[in-house]
Amino acid sequence: MSTNVLRTADGWWVVRGDRAAPVETKAATTAELLADRPAVREAAASGEPGTPVADLVALSPVTTPCRVVAQMVNYRSHARDSGFNGDIPPAFFRKASGSVSGPGDAVVRPAHVKFLDYEIELGLVMGTSLPVGTVVEERDLPSYVAGLVITNDISAREVQLTKTQFYESKSYPTFTPTGPYLSLLEPEDFTHLLDLRLKLSVNGELRQDRTLTDMIVRPAQALTLLARFQTLDAGDLLLTGTPGGTALKSPPKAVEKIGALLPPAVKWKAFFKSQAKNPHYLHTGDVITATIATPDSRIDLGEQRTPVADANQTQR
Repeated sequence: MSTNVLRTADGWWVVRGDRAAPVETKAATTAELLADRPAVREAAASGEPGTPVADLVALSPVTTPCRVVAQMVNYRSHARDSGFNGDIPPAFFRKASGSVSGPGDAVVRPAHVKFLDYEIELGLVMGTSLPVGTVVEERDLPSYVAGLVITNDISAREVQLTKTQFYESKSYPTFTPTGPYLSLLEPEDFTHLLDLRLKLSVNGELRQDRTLTDMIVRPAQALTLLARFQTLDAGDLLLTGTPGGTALKSPPKAVEKIGALLPPAVKWKAFFKSQAKNPHYLHTGDVITATIATPDSRIDLGEQRTPVADANQTQR
């Protein structure tokens, strides 16, 4: 069975139901914690009553700096929403690790961003080095992946689309809410990955809801493809794509063909004028709720609740 670990300003905790036991470790980073698994197991086996989880303020269980890599268009439902047909070549992009924030921290919209979007994603946390050239088979996943986290790949869509700029549009501070739990897996848990269901709601309205069976490139293949050019180390984070249901969707084919005939400035002005009528983009005061779990709760990454705030609100 998986073991859920939570991080606070006071250290690391093993979650057991609604209570948590402190991990007696000197680990300051995720990588250091993963190297001290005996301390985690000792805390999990402890008979102490522990502290109520509700009394703890969770930080991101993935510490920074670290590498944050993400897969692009990796769910069939998202591919349909995005207007893709046929085979989709696997693609990756980087996010600044400064975008990583806690599971209850506000998502802060920069002043120039109007079209703010959400993308629930399963995060893989590396447990050891993945050198360039590594080939990862399904049976090898426990050797490289230590655990899982909920992540939300927040996106400034007008920056992403008009500048063709993934790095900037997804790297502002607070644009990668992570946690609450780092779910450390045992080898037998990996056979249950496809049962994981990703669910995201905004103000209680369900927007995204898919299992990993909707994935195009699954974790072992993704790590093999990434290792063609990118080294990963313990504590690094791979976001594995988002299901359909984001606010941004491809325009109808007829509209897309007409748009292709327009100058870029005119095309994007028309596109975002139409997007202004889309109520699904995030607004100040919205609350995003995200969960990832198997139906039997064998793997349960907890619940992430992040409010949306404007930059000028957080500076007061």
